[in-house]
Amino acid sequence: MSQYFKIGKLAASHGLSGELILQHSLGKKTSLKGLEAIYLEEQKDNFIPYFIEKTSIKNETETFIKIEGIDTKESARILTPKEVWLEAADFKKHSLQSAPISLLGYQIVDQEENLGEIIEVIEQPHQILCCILYNQKEALIPIHQDNLIKIDKKNKLVFVDLPEGLLDIYQ
Repeated sequence: MSQYFKIGKLAASHGLSGELILQHSLGKKTSLKGLEAIYLEEQKDNFIPYFIEKTSIKNETETFIKIEGIDTKESARILTPKEVWLEAADFKKHSLQSAPISLLGYQIVDQEENLGEIIEVIEQPHQILCCILYNQKEALIPIHQDNLIKIDKKNKLVFVDLPEGLLDIYQ
């Protein structure tokens, strides 16, 4: 089974021919050149491919995207504001290594304890929130200069020193 990474959402329709605006967190301007499909999650863990006709850069965080079979403004609006996912290989190819979103799939380690895999990255002005599954609940772990110890890219580990009691609310 393929692994999928959330990169953003289809924010709006553009024009009359069914073009969409993809807001992404890939960390760089991109036309997604060479990408054949994006995936939308129709139900939990059920991803449907949407094949790309053409793309072009709008700005640093947005890309115009035209999807096969979506030819009107109305049909494009049905897909907004759905989240967009990429398969793991495509995600690695199109995301910037230094972008916060590149931490998806890494394990968070606090004082030698592996807390879980990062399943979502939420960028905020002064910190990054990493969503993990901790005790079968979604937990938000803040990552900022005061608690980040190091990032081990080779082993896909993020070492943190979390404030005492932070994880107690997820018990």
